[in-house]
Amino acid sequence: MGSYNYYKMFGFNRKFKISESEPPPDVREAFWRFADEESEMKPDQFLRFLVQHQREESCTAADVDSIMQRVFRHRYPSETRRNFTIEDFFYFLFQVDLNGPIPPEVHHDMTAPLHHYYIYTGHNSYLTGNQLSSDCSELPIVRALENGVRGIELDLWPNSSRDNIHVLHGRTLTTPVSLRKCLKSIKEHAFVNSPYPVIITLEDHLTPELQSKVAEMATSIFGDMLYFPESALLEEFPSPESLKHKIILSTKPPKEYLGGSSITIKEGETSSSPKEKESSDDENAPQPEPESGDKIESDDEETDDLNKKPGTPVAPEYKRLIAIHASNARNKGLRQVLTPTIDRARRLSLSEQELERAAELYAVDVVRFTQNNILRVFPKGTRVNSSNFRPTIGWIHGAQMVAFNMQGYGKSLWMMHGMFRSNGGCGYLKKSDLLMTRSSCNEVFDPRLPWPVRKTLKVVVYMGDGWRLDFSHTHFDAFSPPDFYTKVYIRGVPADNAKKRTRIIEDDWAPYWDEEFKFPLRIPELALLQIEVREYDRSDKDDFGGQTCLLVSDLRPGIRAVPLYDKKGHKFKSVRLLMKFEFE
Repeated sequence: MGSYNYYKMFGFNRKFKISESEPPPDVREAFWRFADEESEMKPDQFLRFLVQHQREESCTAADVDSIMQRVFRHRYPSETRRNFTIEDFFYFLFQVDLNGPIPPEVHHDMTAPLHHYYIYTGHNSYLTGNQLSSDCSELPIVRALENGVRGIELDLWPNSSRDNIHVLHGRTLTTPVSLRKCLKSIKEHAFVNSPYPVIITLEDHLTPELQSKVAEMATSIFGDMLYFPESALLEEFPSPESLKHKIILSTKPPKEYLGGSSITIKEGETSSSPKEKESSDDENAPQPEPESGDKIESDDEETDDLNKKPGTPVAPEYKRLIAIHASNARNKGLRQVLTPTIDRARRLSLSEQELERAAELYAVDVVRFTQNNILRVFPKGTRVNSSNFRPTIGWIHGAQMVAFNMQGYGKSLWMMHGMFRSNGGCGYLKKSDLLMTRSSCNEVFDPRLPWPVRKTLKVVVYMGDGWRLDFSHTHFDAFSPPDFYTKVYIRGVPADNAKKRTRIIEDDWAPYWDEEFKFPLRIPELALLQIEVREYDRSDKDDFGGQTCLLVSDLRPGIRAVPLYDKKGHKFKSVRLLMKFEFE
């Protein structure tokens, strides 16, 4: 007879039959073809399906046996089976842990220098909420590390008695947390999710005495985990593989200066606007004239010399621990700052607005700079609600450390989450060779050029399921089952950006679309596939039904189960889509 959902409307009961998920025609066709038109699929036939249809060339007979036994244990716990039925085959295809859209393990080459990788990076990692009044705590740092984030940012300030170090967002109402507590939390949780190195970027507002105290803390807490180079300057960055289980400090090396009551200024602050952090990013701030529009005002590591003068000894033990040196960009033009140095590897920080200007004026200089150095991009100061910018502008120009407010949520953060689920979620993604090579004429990649279509991605959205298990009966609609549709986007270089959507399936917890979309891609290496399910609402804003982002270059061809995530990036227990990916 089947199952039914009952909804009450105007005192009357409405009955809706619950439709059971059934294999789409493509699934049935694949089963009959590889089963040689028999009613059951044998292990060797299933292996042929995985190798030929799913393009899993490395799959072995042992892998096939493991997969089939897992399916049989779940579906027939008290029986012994050898072959797949069409129902078993469909069950396998719809299991995320058996048939996900991207490889679950680390599979990128991890032996290249650090600047060859995108690095999962946080901004103001200690904040629990907004940038002005939220609490500072070690807990957001722990959560970030456990989610695979490899770049942690700490703002270091003297405490009120100026004899110890607090971590807080300076000149705001944020409550401090002790540096010692943050460093201990980093040590305990740094490698829970990933063995690859954690980079701590320090915003240093300290006297030499307190810098010495930071050095003592870092050395005693991290011990042999702390990496610092033998020589004062790195000519080339080490590889993530060689730095496994290492902690790396990065900031601008201190110079001799006069300590005391003067407080340093961060990311564009000026003494006339003590609470305006990163004021160079303020949309109301005066913008440079066109003829000098590449001028950098300041960034987070660029302000240490303000109100300081030569003469006071530095803290050599602190300076020695800085493995990745941040450069001084203050009072220099963008083009000058982006000129690579030949004797050392360094890191440069730009605000999102400064990156936008650099991308508009000197796109190839940005790319060329990132071929030997690390570029970090941070959110503008007006994002006081801890929102984020679209990260693709950094990635397509080679920026390795696109720093995000991890405590928020929004579509930009969904892209960040999705990007770094690739490569086993280890927090490091190998950049495309396109960004790292030069032509015989010494030319580098220019994302602004009108590239020809080099590949076409074909996406089929078959169906979805799991909402009735993860959501309440009336979550989407009090009077009837939900009306789902799916939106599919490409995010990458501007010429590749595109958006498609399925039709609306009314009154169905297990919507069946079976719609195909084609995306011509000029730079597939730098493209993300963004997927979002919405529930149509005639009288209000459409409801959210799940989302994910997938790195196109990591997509596994064939029919795949695609897990969906909530607005904060947490994976739903049951909600997933059945999709197919093909490259032409």
